[in-house]
Amino acid sequence: MSKSWPLVALGEVLRKSEESVPIDPNATYREVTIKLWGKGVMLRREAAGSEIAAPRRSVVRAGQFILSRIDARNGAFGVVPPALDGAVVSNDFPSYNLNPQRIFPEYLGWLSRSAVFVDLCKAASEGTTNRVRLKEEKFLATAIALPPLAEQQRIVARIEQLAAKIEEAQGLRQLAVEEAEALVTSARANLFSILLSGKSERLEDVATLERGKFSHRPRNDARFFGGYHPWIQIAEIESAGKYITKWDQTLNDDGLAISRKFPKGTLLISIAATIGAVGILDFDCCIPDSIVAITPKVGVDSEYLYHYLCYVRSDLERIAPQSAQKNINLKTLAPLPIAILPFPEQRNVIAYLDDLQTKVDYLKRFQAETVAELDALLPSLLDKAFRGELV
Repeated sequence: MSKSWPLVALGEVLRKSEESVPIDPNATYREVTIKLWGKGVMLRREAAGSEIAAPRRSVVRAGQFILSRIDARNGAFGVVPPALDGAVVSNDFPSYNLNPQRIFPEYLGWLSRSAVFVDLCKAASEGTTNRVRLKEEKFLATAIALPPLAEQQRIVARIEQLAAKIEEAQGLRQLAVEEAEALVTSARANLFSILLSGKSERLEDVATLERGKFSHRPRNDARFFGGYHPWIQIAEIESAGKYITKWDQTLNDDGLAISRKFPKGTLLISIAATIGAVGILDFDCCIPDSIVAITPKVGVDSEYLYHYLCYVRSDLERIAPQSAQKNINLKTLAPLPIAILPFPEQRNVIAYLDDLQTKVDYLKRFQAETVAELDALLPSLLDKAFRGELV
């Protein structure tokens, strides 16, 4: 912080609020929570008084500074927004009125998002590993360098101007990624819609469809795990690209006996909850009954089927019965119409779509790097601001 600004104890600009209300079991209350690392004061829930296990609750007001005794060392503090004026909190969330002659709420709000303020809160916290709490007397005795009100206003205006530019740039980066992903989806749709306008065959006529297996319930029974047989579920398919290259769990021989193992190169598609996640196995693997294994027949390329099933995914999600958990079955997959081209033409389709996906993946990696750089800008901006170096 700037050495030219006077050091002021937080207790000189903050006064603890003592406002509270009795809890009426028949009334409805808004409860507040605070996100970690300066991400703000949020509505936790709306609850009936009968759900609140206390006869009274503290009340917070717009513009107050509020913190979590438990997580202040992890950046859980901020300024109460107007929308949460009158909400309630437990005793673990003390709130403070600001002295308007000394400090602006917006200035303290931005200051509290800086690394130096988090460090001050860490220094004011005490306790054992699992019982660390902010000590209010130490917190209020902590000194901050405090500029005049006019300089506070200038700093806040400049931070908000630059933060808005950072947020705009982040939004543009995210939009670019979404548009790039849409290119692949659009290319598949255009290509396969044209192909399907001609002659088509049923999926079951060009590939063997077999449902996975795991007959025991509950599925996570530890007796069947911890062996040498790779085992995946839908999450591993959804997080993979074209090829499924890793697994998190293994079955033992007892687990293998109640499941089914499929060889490397088998195409998998999910049929329950998450519908239509597709990938090709890069290793021999066991799968449960929420996944269907698809083995192409002679003259059909599994990568061609992969792109086709990616294309029909939205339709599969749409036609899945609306029950407690969406699901489809072999009868849904078997009649799907697919245009089967001569093998060299299938490879041309694969090469075209793979090349497009490679370019999109490169763009996504580049955008991820620039997003990381943008994410680092705001902490750097705040560091400069509260050292008195932001012009």
